[in-house]
Amino acid sequence: MLHLQVSGMTCEHCVAAVSRAVRAVPGAGQVSVDLERGAVAVSGNPDPGAVRRAIAEEGYEVAS
Repeated sequence: MLHLQVSGMTCEHCVAAVSRAVRAVPGAGQVSVDLERGAVAVSGNPDPGAVRRAIAEEGYEVAS
């Protein structure tokens, strides 16, 4: 499972946008977004760089 810290998410719209973007990455399975903690967990076997780029393209910052 891939775990990422994401900043800039402030509402349920943000959660939906991040979830949708990550699910579109090949190899991504279940996506869990915790708004309060700024945490994103992705099951499956997606390319971590592609997941980070997908989140960044939605306007959020992924901690390294």
